[in-house]
Amino acid sequence: MSLQAASSPTRPWLTGMSEAIPLLGGYVPVAISFGLIATQAGFSAWEAVAISTLIYAGASQFLFVGMVAAGAPLWLVVAMTLLINLRHVVYAPNLAPWLSASRLWPWLMHGLTDQIFALAHARLPQLPAAQRLGWYTGAALLAWLSWIGGTALGALAGGELVARWALMGEILPFALPALFLVLVAPRFTSRRWSLALGLTIVSALLLTTLGLTNVAVPLAAACGALCFQLVRFGHARKSEHTQGEHHE
Repeated sequence: MSLQAASSPTRPWLTGMSEAIPLLGGYVPVAISFGLIATQAGFSAWEAVAISTLIYAGASQFLFVGMVAAGAPLWLVVAMTLLINLRHVVYAPNLAPWLSASRLWPWLMHGLTDQIFALAHARLPQLPAAQRLGWYTGAALLAWLSWIGGTALGALAGGELVARWALMGEILPFALPALFLVLVAPRFTSRRWSLALGLTIVSALLLTTLGLTNVAVPLAAACGALCFQLVRFGHARKSEHTQGEHHE
């Protein structure tokens, strides 16, 4: 057996991991920030790490910690966490056409974050079907482990880091929005994406201005997704009408 044939099964994993490395620039600082905030809210370091391991939901984790620390009822904490994560319902139909046949995909969806979705949505169509599972697993696993590791670092040493470098406390919260901007910016080259993203941004800003901070993200995402589908449906109808005229 040749070396190339023997090593080929690992290549999708390694490729996925290497292509997910740029995401760590946004993941690790925000995870450190979460670990620090969780311990300041009264959670132990192990509890903070457990939240990042099991919930693994970015903004929802900050909301979860804040609401629990404030004494909010459990049902409300769960409801608000699910509401913020409702955007994942939009992700699934967009990835489904590119998922190869495997029973592992439902389990791997625990690793589907906004950034992994954006990366997978761009890369999976470019990969052979046999490599997609390995590529996604490698990318999602690296992102997940970096989030857990960053949380542990923030929970155990975040206070000391911020005390030594005060500016870090101001920079950490901006890391994730900066990563979102990098992922979203290339999509503005498409008219359909530009309209959907523009409406999403405007909706989120408007809802936040009106004081509806907790529902701004899911509602804005829903508006953007609806706009995207309407534009795509309109384009498809227009194409069918044009083809019908040509046949006539």
